[in-house]
Amino acid sequence: MEENEMAGWIDFSISSAYKVMYPGVAFGLTLISECRTLSDSTEFDQYKRNLLRRMRKRESLSLISQRIDVYDRFFRSFGFECPLPQHLNRAIHSGFPRYNLMVDAHFMAEMCAGILVAVTDYDRIEGRLMLDVARGGETSVGMGGRQFIITEGEILLRDEKDIICVLCQGADEKTKVRNDTRNVLFYSYAVPGIDGTYLREGLTVAAQTMTRFGGGDIKGLDIFDKDPQP
Repeated sequence: MEENEMAGWIDFSISSAYKVMYPGVAFGLTLISECRTLSDSTEFDQYKRNLLRRMRKRESLSLISQRIDVYDRFFRSFGFECPLPQHLNRAIHSGFPRYNLMVDAHFMAEMCAGILVAVTDYDRIEGRLMLDVARGGETSVGMGGRQFIITEGEILLRDEKDIICVLCQGADEKTKVRNDTRNVLFYSYAVPGIDGTYLREGLTVAAQTMTRFGGGDIKGLDIFDKDPQP
């Protein structure tokens, strides 16, 4: 059973199983359409340095680290290592990595807000998205063909054909961003103890980065952190 969520720009739902197991635990989405490749790397590098400088301020870094610790404990409760502590250590000592505009925006969103963010090619999603929890015996294929054996109760995101991301294990190969990706969907999971405010903060960084440097348009940005009103 699932319930539709109120967002006119995307077909998205949250299963009742998720709402029972993780009541009030937020999830966020933002879609940026008609993006292009980076046009001004010099300005982008300066922009990244400015974000990095703000992130590294003592008070900001302390709060970011606290949120990342919450994610780390949640991942470990399922027997997995959270990538966020390693990402934060790298950002502190070496700055934000350089891959491409979409992936860079995802890393900056994570580190500036201390949350978990994924980036995907919206056009490769097949049908409605649903935030759900795993049932016993499910498997999925991650990036590079990795086989995920999913524990009952793990948080995951599905389209109408496949599991496209398992929170504690990673995203799939099908929907990963490529050089020809034009419609970019960022999504962000909270875990118990993480307020939806921080998801909005991180996804706003991603969306604004893509519009400023990729020429895209923000089609929507929503945080789902409570049952929809009747």
